[in-house]
Amino acid sequence: REIRVHGQSKRYVHMRVGVGGRMDTLQCAIVLAKLDRFDWEAEQRLAIGQRYNELIDQHGARRIVQRDDRDSVFAQYTVLVDDREAVQARLQEAGIPTAVHYPVPLNEQPAYRDLCSGMPTPKAAAMAKCVMSLPMGADLVADDQLRIVDCLFPKQA
Repeated sequence: REIRVHGQSKRYVHMRVGVGGRMDTLQCAIVLAKLDRFDWEAEQRLAIGQRYNELIDQHGARRIVQRDDRDSVFAQYTVLVDDREAVQARLQEAGIPTAVHYPVPLNEQPAYRDLCSGMPTPKAAAMAKCVMSLPMGADLVADDQLRIVDCLFPKQA
């Protein structure tokens, strides 16, 4: 079971090297139904991601920067925040969900610990403590995106 879910024994704990082999018949049917919408969804995600970039940059905040020689359809939209728990609580209070993807650096995962020979990765460790993903999806409307960013950066009285 762990092997088919990227080696995870529980969420974000990888006990072994695995694969992403979780597509069953039902998931395959859903993917087939969504193929007609695929190009539109990719375009929307790109536009929404770019809008987030502009809004976040207006606040001079830290975010994950996309390389100029790459494209992204923003599976997640990740920002870097100080005091992540407080920021998440503020957004949750406003009804805005957040997530922390990959809270443990790869070299600290049990499956890779022996392969990394205890090599320190200070940047990965630091980012794991401050990354947070905002709501992202092709159907996210501009007004909701503005509300999310306004809540992320509350105006000081």
